[in-house]
Amino acid sequence: MAKTIAILGAPSQAGQEQDGTRFGPQALRDAGLTAQLAELGYQVQDWGDLKINHEILTKKTNSRESLKNLAAVVKVSQELFTDLNRILSQDCFPIVLGGDHSISIGSIAAAANHAENLGVIWLDAHPDLNTVETTPSGRIHGMPLAISLGLGHPQLINIGGFYPKIKPDQIVIIGARSIDSGEKQLIKELGIKLYPMTAVRRLGIQQVIAESIQYLAEKTDAVHLSFDLDVLDPGVAPELAPPAPTG
Repeated sequence: MAKTIAILGAPSQAGQEQDGTRFGPQALRDAGLTAQLAELGYQVQDWGDLKINHEILTKKTNSRESLKNLAAVVKVSQELFTDLNRILSQDCFPIVLGGDHSISIGSIAAAANHAENLGVIWLDAHPDLNTVETTPSGRIHGMPLAISLGLGHPQLINIGGFYPKIKPDQIVIIGARSIDSGEKQLIKELGIKLYPMTAVRRLGIQQVIAESIQYLAEKTDAVHLSFDLDVLDPGVAPELAPPAPTG
């Protein structure tokens, strides 16, 4: 791991409809993230935040065919891809602070651009594997893992100018407990490795992580770790949307 950590904020909430996630990056900084990383012996660079105009988000629609805030998500994803490419080109270890989970469209794209075979560990109450055809809501924060597999709207899967970013056998989903029917079908069809919350409770998180690392070590040369706070129980983080109990 690079000795220098680069922090980049992506304060976007374009992938969903609840206000608040855009304040995440600053809240983590205010909680002492930089100092805690420095105490571990790393040099820390703060690259600031992406400049996002939250007043220009596309109006919400009720059409199932319409992806909500598509233009805004595409813009954020491309800008995040560009900034992360700069960080990775300087041999820094990036930590991206969100923001709703649609930001992983851009971060996975950048990581894949610097790896031959990128692995993904996805800690989330939801697999985020919905597509344009299966989404029950049109919210793009429920789609980034499918988009990274090359399944989705052309503007989204082509972030960075290439697709797919990852392969099904290079993904491990951990902690999922709210899975839509289309996502269940896709997981089964593609053979994606899944540790639902029942498995995490049975095996323990330490064993699950150890098995995940071993599984990916044989197939990948780098790993993108994605941690969605809703993998935690709503009793710990009550303001997340949509909440999923028994985390």
